[in-house]
Amino acid sequence: MDAQSDLIGEIEAYCREAGIAETTFGRIVVNDGKFVGRLREGKGVTTATVGRVLRFLEEKGRETAAGASDAVRTAAQSAEPAEPQPEGQDGPKTAFRFYDNRQKYLAFVNTCSEKWVVAERAGMELAHVHPQPPALRVFDAGMGDGTVLTGVMRQMHRRFRTLPFYIVGKEISLEDVRLGLERMPDRFYEHPATVLVLTNLYYTEAPWLMPRSMEAAAALNWIEVALEGDSSHEFHEQITGLQPRLAETWQVRPSEKTGNPLYVRPSVLVVYREDHKFLLDQVIPRPGAVKADYDLVIASQPYRARMPVSFKAQKVLAPLARSLAPGGRLLGIHSRGGDPGLEIVREVWPGENPFATNRHDLLKALKDELGRDGRDLNFNAYADKRSIFRYDMHTLPSEVGSGSIGTSTLFAAWNAAIYVAQIEDERLENVLAEGGYLDATREVLNRHGGLWFYDESYVVSRRRT
Repeated sequence: MDAQSDLIGEIEAYCREAGIAETTFGRIVVNDGKFVGRLREGKGVTTATVGRVLRFLEEKGRETAAGASDAVRTAAQSAEPAEPQPEGQDGPKTAFRFYDNRQKYLAFVNTCSEKWVVAERAGMELAHVHPQPPALRVFDAGMGDGTVLTGVMRQMHRRFRTLPFYIVGKEISLEDVRLGLERMPDRFYEHPATVLVLTNLYYTEAPWLMPRSMEAAAALNWIEVALEGDSSHEFHEQITGLQPRLAETWQVRPSEKTGNPLYVRPSVLVVYREDHKFLLDQVIPRPGAVKADYDLVIASQPYRARMPVSFKAQKVLAPLARSLAPGGRLLGIHSRGGDPGLEIVREVWPGENPFATNRHDLLKALKDELGRDGRDLNFNAYADKRSIFRYDMHTLPSEVGSGSIGTSTLFAAWNAAIYVAQIEDERLENVLAEGGYLDATREVLNRHGGLWFYDESYVVSRRRT
């Protein structure tokens, strides 16, 4: 990381520990609430201003930017790797955690169509994969509640009815693991030749189902479940019976270094049907003998949008790209902005720009990070028409555009806008007290006749031998 990224990292670390927003930091230190945002966008900052920031951090016991690179290298080499957070997570327990705020998360998921649209976009990549025996291999780099994964599994069954499936879902949240498993009994019924693997390992470990450190590898909790019976109800009963065991093993703790969620114990859950165990013998993974070689990797919102581009490339995308089989495809998706949702946010916080990194910058950084490892990879940003897609907030035609919008619709739209833009709770307090945010939301909804958001996608593919 360069000096500017190091400085941003030091500021973010201080804000997490102090429990303040970056805008508050800017006002306190240099009397400029937009200072950190301008620094992240690469805009010019004087040497004198940087000096004031460094002196402030030194006085507060923080490392200087010159020492930050050593700290980053030390953390990367330690047994406790920096775990990239899902889109929007930030800080230790006292700070705002975007995906851990279940009310905002569930309200967004149930009122917007993003997961449906992402599943359709991921399914399009199945037309380009060329699976090799013994199975079609898929990795979901952030399973969430399983909506996207189950949608893709339906499309996999439609295209490849007779192929065994090997599917790995990474998810550190116990609640999302529970929700995802609840969707799986029907998948095992429709496609019996399925091996489903869930893990809480880090991005640098999960594709291979093996922790990097010796201590974590020795403590690996490997759970193998062979489902008996042949009905979805029987499968549901057995999967539900796993919940107490998962509650004991799927625990997280905040990192003392970064505040990121870390697993207490590395865990792998392998589920398949007992009556297909013979057929799936070469597909079922064994501890210490797992290869990656994925035909499709789905990376939908796997990183926080405000993180430096070098972090996204190094900690998230590079390990996923290395896990591709010949002919394999990595589909990346993240929020783009330029939509009515961002307009709502900018009505309240003018100039707000949470989506500073576009797909072109990200792929360039990934190519630089991989170096010689990327010689047989194609980095496909595509034209806007293919890359960018839209998803909407669900509303009845009569709810928006008539001039009178119900309060529940306004709250849902406001929640979706601040969720996608990753606005911290500390910044929301004053705005909620003033009450003008609903007027801003109403104005934007009436102007556009609805609310929608834009995501952009990109593909990294490994050439076939």
